[in-house]
Amino acid sequence: MYYRNNHRSNQFQRGQFPRNVRRVKVYDPSDLINGNARETAVEAPYQAANSFSDFVLNEILKKNILDVGYSVPTAIQDKVIPLILGDKDVIGISNTGTGKTAAFLIPLINKVAADRKRKVLIITPTRELAVQIRNEFYALARGLGIYSAALIGGMNINGQKAELNRRPHFVIGTPGRLKDMIRQNSLRLSEFGIIVLDETDQMVDIGFINDIKYFISLLAPVRQSLFFSATVSGKVSQIISSFVRNPITVSVKKHDLLKNITHEVIRVSDKLRKIEHLQNLLTKKEFEKVLIFGRTKWGMQKLSIELMKRGFKAAAIHGNKSQSQRLRILDQFRRDEINVLLATDIASRGLDISGVTHVINFDPPESYEAYIHRIGRTGRAEKPGTALTFI
Repeated sequence: MYYRNNHRSNQFQRGQFPRNVRRVKVYDPSDLINGNARETAVEAPYQAANSFSDFVLNEILKKNILDVGYSVPTAIQDKVIPLILGDKDVIGISNTGTGKTAAFLIPLINKVAADRKRKVLIITPTRELAVQIRNEFYALARGLGIYSAALIGGMNINGQKAELNRRPHFVIGTPGRLKDMIRQNSLRLSEFGIIVLDETDQMVDIGFINDIKYFISLLAPVRQSLFFSATVSGKVSQIISSFVRNPITVSVKKHDLLKNITHEVIRVSDKLRKIEHLQNLLTKKEFEKVLIFGRTKWGMQKLSIELMKRGFKAAAIHGNKSQSQRLRILDQFRRDEINVLLATDIASRGLDISGVTHVINFDPPESYEAYIHRIGRTGRAEKPGTALTFI
């Protein structure tokens, strides 16, 4: 069995749904195996207590917020921004696609705009997520004279050292490259008064727990620490206890199978029919922007080549592609130059690619959590999405 059933949304019996929830038919992980559907409670849309104009923010920053299209704060933004502005340590627990990046960038940019001596370090598990955070930083910090450096693997380290020499206010990095910079005396974590650990559960999942503990040991004792994660396992709890001090926990984690996503199972008997069925799906008009997940790098590369032979605008990202290749392909997908992106689980967390209409699990994920993070690439920003899993 590919999945374990951690689903706990059946707290309401049939006919006993509270008035603020609605019934939708979805599949939980066990349902993906036995093909059954059930009705699940989903909370009513969040009603923000604040607007962005309510927050005490730099006027240029407020304009940038409007320019990037943010109108009403999401739940995590509504609850976390005032706490960060108030210098609190925060543990933020939220699903992917909830606006978490802006939840910490907006108040931190505001802090640096008020005091240019402040320095912010953001640690994230993947290169793609680091680049995405930096791109959002560019949009929100425009016109404020606040600078950043991205320290990620797969890119020229000398260019990144040059960025550090310019004394950036924000440093956004992945664990491997951060360790390189520390060992070469190009980066001193004790200089940073604000630290963000983003997608901490994934960093633990992919083996960075000792690196995170190492980074924490080098931090200044007096600091503001911000911790964001979708889940909190035992190992993640170890990090929390050594990282934050008297934190305020904000949990806006919704029903794991996101309310805007329709879940479907496709049963196939052999590999050839699987590819033919995939082709039939991709030719349908509603499959406008599709993200396909598979288990292996070679499998996704081979499938992308086959789809291109069949006339689809497709490309694959995986660990065998260079960083520049992966970023270029992601940019093409964002700009709709290609409309079918194939990926291993390297792309299943954190990436905010707007307009993905369908996620297809060509190979079933290995765990319930992996399924949740894969399908979180669609159904974002209150838009509908569809997740299909081949069994």
